[in-house]
Amino acid sequence: MRGNMGNMNKMMKQMQKMQKDMVKAQEELQEMTFEATAGGGMVKITANGKKEILDIEINEEAVDPDDVEMLQDLIIAATNEVLTKVEEKSNDTMGKFTQGMNLPGGMF
Repeated sequence: MRGNMGNMNKMMKQMQKMQKDMVKAQEELQEMTFEATAGGGMVKITANGKKEILDIEINEEAVDPDDVEMLQDLIIAATNEVLTKVEEKSNDTMGKFTQGMNLPGGMF
């Protein structure tokens, strides 16, 4: 019986350490910035790890009053790309903690 308590304490300490490491990794991820471009650099979007758009840069050449739809498409494409980069990094970073744990899908 005593051996089981020792194992349980050891497991609890490991879980607490993993939780601290996860919180630290999540904080670091949220502070990162990500960039994506569209149209050969005509539009550049910058986001952080919280999936917040921080900056949008639009090259003057991309602004054509007769083709606003192209500019809108470039903004959408760059935004979707930068958010995909954030998601991939998040999955990669947080997935290290959940490997082999059989957690329900979508937890991280």
